[in-house]
Amino acid sequence: MLKDIQPSGKKDTRSGFGDGIAEVARVNPNVVALTADLLGSMKLNQFIKEFPERFIQVGIAEANMIGIAAGLTIGGKIPYTTTFANFSTGRVYDQIRQSVAYSGKNVKICASHAGLTLGEDGATHQILEDIGMMKMLPGMTVIVPCDYNQTKAATIAIADYVGPVYLRFGRPSWPIFTDPAIPFEIGKAQFFSEGTDISIFACGHMVWKAIQAGVILEEKGYSVEVVNIHTIKPLDKEAVLKSIRKTKCAVTVEEHNILGGLGDSIAQVAASNFPIPIEYVGTKDTFGESGTPDELLVKYGLDTPNIVEAAEKVLARKKNA
Repeated sequence: MLKDIQPSGKKDTRSGFGDGIAEVARVNPNVVALTADLLGSMKLNQFIKEFPERFIQVGIAEANMIGIAAGLTIGGKIPYTTTFANFSTGRVYDQIRQSVAYSGKNVKICASHAGLTLGEDGATHQILEDIGMMKMLPGMTVIVPCDYNQTKAATIAIADYVGPVYLRFGRPSWPIFTDPAIPFEIGKAQFFSEGTDISIFACGHMVWKAIQAGVILEEKGYSVEVVNIHTIKPLDKEAVLKSIRKTKCAVTVEEHNILGGLGDSIAQVAASNFPIPIEYVGTKDTFGESGTPDELLVKYGLDTPNIVEAAEKVLARKKNA
């Protein structure tokens, strides 16, 4: 039962990244870190303390950071570039496209402060388009882990994965609810429950919101399947199809614009293989604004009651189909 999933505490996912890169660097001498004047925000202090010779501070020069990282791969290094998600993608899209994706370079683009939960910094920093931008690049792997433990595990796992990766995580303190002993498998969906009435596919911070919504729906008598799609690309199509063939309806939940994000990926699989009613929970063709993370999630329709409402709507659509 979803109600049995209880957080062990709260911690920001960016700290999972910071702890993960320090841990993987201890066993892999090729791991190097670059940042664009944001070492504190990116939680790189421990890495720098242990491996100062493997750290590059490029200053506020994100395009240069991507170019340097691409060059480092030629010598066998595994560069992790670090800055806010907006600056990791929107500001340097040309450099990523040409020097990393097109060239097939083994660069790990690690992006914090993604989505609305960045909070008070407002619309200029709250990128809601980055998943779409990055998943459309040929050869780019896109990963959006859900809590501290999973972010740490993903940070470690991508060092062994050959090819460009976009790793997206966040700023706020967030519930920790995954098992730290579970290895992170790129491209493999994680099931938090098995159900027969409805599938809820979520990523990032929204996985916890989906679990909370699932508890409410179970109390209403529904059998709910909550699936953590931590890897947006390559998508675990087999898991998606297995779930929707059983439940015959779905809700997708993401801290991102519904145009081009997780929801579109799920819908594409469904449309091509097993068409079903789908409802989307995410931002609707809009920029964000300044506010606390909780205030913004409520205002933009990404809170638990919004997921429950979407679920009940899609269940009604299935019944009336």
